[in-house]
Amino acid sequence: MSVPVHEFTADVPRWSPYVTPVTLEDATPEQLDALQITPSNKKVSAYVLTLAHDPESLKVRSPLFNAIMYGKGGLSPAERELGAVGASIVNRCVYCAAVHASRFNQLTKRTDVIEAIFADGVDAELEEHQQVIFDFAVRLSKTPSEATQADIAALRDLGLSKLEILDLILSASIFGWANRLMHTLGEPVRD
Repeated sequence: MSVPVHEFTADVPRWSPYVTPVTLEDATPEQLDALQITPSNKKVSAYVLTLAHDPESLKVRSPLFNAIMYGKGGLSPAERELGAVGASIVNRCVYCAAVHASRFNQLTKRTDVIEAIFADGVDAELEEHQQVIFDFAVRLSKTPSEATQADIAALRDLGLSKLEILDLILSASIFGWANRLMHTLGEPVRD
């Protein structure tokens, strides 16, 4: 029997859809075409198969997600993951926070940053570089209109280029969307 996971964790739970996912055997040609590109291009997950009910949106969504999270140049992959974690903490998306916290830990080969975030949430105290990035992602996710020119100046003072700042905005922003999809289409569980 599966048990819902409500606490933040870097041990990625299984995501259980509320909506029956499309099966590859029964997928339409449009759905199969949309499934050719998946997030991270590693596997076809239950989440992606659920999104395949709307192949027109999925066909655009996955390449956009991959470009934002895995594009070359700009913000480092770990910093993009930190932006995703910041947004997911604000939106209480346990599954997204787990996936991207796990990736952050793998990329940085350390666990203390995520442990601090999971212990203290948006009030976590981090090293200066990570603090500015995390705080901006949280602020942008809580109330976008409160992210100001001063926030951008703080990111510039940190040494981030315009491209890196835009990458941070994109990585935090796409999780405003992804978190809402995850919350309404299913839930994280342990078997």
